[in-house]
Formats: sequence, structure tokens, C-alpha cells
Amino acid sequence: MYFTDRGIEELQHRRGDEEITFDWLAEQLRAFVDLNPEFEVPVERLATWLARLDEDDD
Repeated sequence: MYFTDRGIEELQHRRGDEEITFDWLAEQLRAFVDLNPEFEVPVERLATWLARLDEDDD
């Protein structure tokens, strides 16, 4: 198990039953980067990965 899995597990445990929109998620990611600019690149990579999940791998 990776260290980050703990945070993912906590998120799932605390908020797993909630429904959110991508607009809400985008705002939370922006707020997080505003508070933690050193994480701008990883957050950008995560957002891009999520945005492109349905693209073909051709």
C-alpha cells in the first residue's frame, strides 16, 4: 500500500456516500493549489488524467 492510499481511504470513508459535481471538484482543486502552490504540477496532472479518462489509447 502506498502512503497516499491512506488519504484516499480516508476520503472514501468520510465522503464516499456523497455526490459531487466536477465543477465542485475543480473549485476544490483550485483552492488547494492556492493554499499549496508547491502541489500545482501534481494537481494539474491529476486533473488532466481525469479529464482524459475516456480517450482512446490509440
